Amino acid sequence: MKGHAPAAARNREPIAAVLAEELPAAGLVLEVASGTGEHAVFLARRFPDLVWQPTDADDAARASIAVWREEAGLPNLLAPLPLDAAAPDWPVGRADDMLCVNMIHISPWRAAQGLFAGAARCLPPGAPLVLYGPYLEADVETAPSNRDFDASLKARNPAWGIRDLADVDRLAGECGFARTRRTAMPANNLTLVYRKTGG
Repeated sequence: MKGHAPAAARNREPIAAVLAEELPAAGLVLEVASGTGEHAVFLARRFPDLVWQPTDADDAARASIAVWREEAGLPNLLAPLPLDAAAPDWPVGRADDMLCVNMIHISPWRAAQGLFAGAARCLPPGAPLVLYGPYLEADVETAPSNRDFDASLKARNPAWGIRDLADVDRLAGECGFARTRRTAMPANNLTLVYRKTGG
């Protein structure tokens, strides 16, 4: 069944603008938690020289991605794979860059830990891991809409919630990544770019 996420239409252009400055000219993009598949189709079309690998842990999400992919008929958009970010084994062993939109706050913290651990396994030095979503920042007042959203997330699942950016940065450092970009986005979200350090 083909899914629709209204936020995808609102944020896809700003996300693409950041990606245009951060992604390499060619290679494999591993998208973790692709959701409905709307971003995958839009971005695969926007970046035709990049091969796009959508993934999701949810069966219904992968079914939606498959429908969007079939309708789009893009040669650089691969079939969706089952991937649980928190799992120690991923179906993709290497990638040139990674994208994860709106997952870290709608999943337990172990998913964020698994995301960075997986990125450390898959990405070469210097490669970007790009995250999009809401974050709490010590020196930035939290928007009322984000406070309400955080409360609603925790009411649905106490393990969920908007993450503190300092905690994400710390986790990134533990996994061999350093944040190189913070860009304010629509609806009080951020796009964050982490790059793998080392040689």
